[in-house]
Amino acid sequence: MRGIQLKNAQRKRRMQSVRRKIRKNSRRVRLSVFRSSKHFSAQVIDDEQGKTLCAISTTGKDARAALAGKKKSEQAAYIGGEIAKRALDAGIKQVVLDRGSYKYHGRVKAFSDAAREGGLEF
Repeated sequence: MRGIQLKNAQRKRRMQSVRRKIRKNSRRVRLSVFRSSKHFSAQVIDDEQGKTLCAISTTGKDARAALAGKKKSEQAAYIGGEIAKRALDAGIKQVVLDRGSYKYHGRVKAFSDAAREGGLEF
């Protein structure tokens, strides 16, 4: 049990470190990423108002049909493109990536590359 508590404490510390750097250096809205073993989700958050401006997930009805049979990194890239479209429709062009406690590698990198290609500026 002690190992699980230690692992969760380390994850929380990494997440807080990333968010602290984001809040200190930027006034842009935050593009937050969540990655589980099966699914991927992202949301654009305005911290000043405390509101989620747009969001998408691999579990959503609209994305489920398009993601059938794709690998996890391909699913993350699809989500990146879709969140870029939704953010641009909401009038958001500049964001800062909040990768949480995840490394900028694999699915997170595929997601952010697709979001950049979709028109978002990091």
